[in-house]
Order: sequence, then C-alpha cells, then structure tokens
Amino acid sequence: MTDQPRPAGQTIGLAVPIPEPYGSELQDWRRSFGDPLADAIPAHITLLPPTVITDAERAGVYEHLDKVAARFAPFRVHLRGTATFLPVSPVVFVALAQGISACERLSDAIRTGPLEVELSFPYHPHVTVAHHVSEEAMDNAFDTLAGYDAGFDVSAFSLYEHGDDGYWRRERDFVLTGEAARV
Repeated sequence: MTDQPRPAGQTIGLAVPIPEPYGSELQDWRRSFGDPLADAIPAHITLLPPTVITDAERAGVYEHLDKVAARFAPFRVHLRGTATFLPVSPVVFVALAQGISACERLSDAIRTGPLEVELSFPYHPHVTVAHHVSEEAMDNAFDTLAGYDAGFDVSAFSLYEHGDDGYWRRERDFVLTGEAARV
C-alpha cells in the first residue's frame, strides 16, 4: 500500500475579526512591539487554526459553515487586560473577559464535519499582540496593554485565506443568524 499525497489546496483559517477602531489599534500595537507578522495577520480571535482545503472541498466547507452560522446568535466580546502562554508558547495576548464560552462553542461547532481537526493545544480564545519577539518586547507588550479595555458585538465570523505572499486576507463572512438563548 502506498501513501497517496494529499492534493494541493488553499490554507484557510476562521476567526472573529476585531472591528474598527480596535482592529487597527491592536495591529498597530503588535507592530510597535516588533512582531514580524503584524502586517500579515489582521487582529482576530481564532476559531479554526490554519487548515488546508482543496478546491473540491470548498463548496462542502462553505455549506458546513453556513449551517454553523445559522445555529449561533450574535454575542458580545469584551477584551480586557493581557496574559501570556509562557512557558508553553512565547505569546502575549489581550484576554477575553466576556464572550469566551460563545467563542468556545462556535469553534467546537466549526471543527466538525469537513473541518474536523485536532488542535495542538486546548482552545483558548484570545487576540495575539506579540509573538516571535524578544523577551523584553514581550514584557513591554504585557505591561503596555495590561489596562486594555474594549467591547464589541460579534454578528459574524470570517474565513481568511493565506496568500502566497504570507498575508492573511478576509474572503467571506458567515453571519450569525441563530436565536439568542432565552434566560
């Protein structure tokens, strides 16, 4: 039995984009900390890490994502303060104070069917502000944004494609049209 190579495809990721003015603000901060990927990666909360899909799989993936979006109601995200994944990973991020469970449930639903992937680390929604930088720059990012505070409503998640130039581009939004849970 020979291993057949997987057909070439496009690398996608799914995320909650950080709306303006916060998206540009956090990207500017990331750039100021010397993160080499600051210009290539828009500010976001990852729902599905980089995953390769083929052209033949694309329609099924879109159908799956439309169904997921139809099951989820819009929700609120509140970003507040900083945290880090050290010593496991050299990342400083802005933490979610609200919206964690909604992101977790949405990510879990996305990572089924044609997008079933095994994560390298447990899912933890966050907004990266420093990665691939010196320890001093990480400390600076952690301290500088410790008082960061912003809130926004999430009404959709987005599919991003990774270009040959190394940049991630937002290609399609999936609007959350489910009903809010009754309390």
